[in-house]
Amino acid sequence: MNIDSIQTGIVIDHITAGKGMEIYNLLHLDKLDCSVALLLNASSNKMGCKDIIKINQDIDIDMNALGYVDPGATIVIIRNSKVVEKRTVSLPEKLTNVLKCKNPRCITTTEQELPHVFLLTEPSKRVYRCMYCETKANSK
Repeated sequence: MNIDSIQTGIVIDHITAGKGMEIYNLLHLDKLDCSVALLLNASSNKMGCKDIIKINQDIDIDMNALGYVDPGATIVIIRNSKVVEKRTVSLPEKLTNVLKCKNPRCITTTEQELPHVFLLTEPSKRVYRCMYCETKANSK
């Protein structure tokens, strides 16, 4: 398999195997007007197996959404074919419009212009709760 190197763009690396497609969909990478490579189950000395996403354009990545799906991933920024920055992703304290509240009585159901905001309430268990009604989100 041959995937061209990136001149200017982003590589999302060290994605837990099996989570690459979820990240691809959550970040709406299918809407981009550039080359996007999604490698699933790539060999890794460090992880055994991992997913990788290469984006041939410099875009803003929703770090909170990425951190929610896979807090162990890394972001590599590339310009002029050189790595200029590496960022680590972590579990976010607050998620806005990443999840939707499943409580039919939540204010976000009737007031649809309100953002869906979830707060991390139990970091060790990765539990998020709706800021408005405290309904527990489906865990990862």
